[in-house]
Amino acid sequence: MFKKWIFSLLLIFSLSSVAAFAADKININTASADELQLLDGVGESTANAIIQYREQNGEFSSVEDLMNVKGIGEKKVAKLADQATISE
Repeated sequence: MFKKWIFSLLLIFSLSSVAAFAADKININTASADELQLLDGVGESTANAIIQYREQNGEFSSVEDLMNVKGIGEKKVAKLADQATISE
């Protein structure tokens, strides 16, 4: 009985942590290189490429616009879709 209670408590805690984290998406139009590197699969060079693209072409209209950045393809954008946003 005690093990079930502990397991339930841990499950509730982990689910609430995931929900809280999901609400904190990274804005690709305003994020610094360090912030962009918090996204899964985005390292220093990709973060710098995103910023360079943003500076040369203006703000992104959608997260899918990241495919216009050299080195970012459809698979990476699909992976980033739940972590990134273009609005506050």
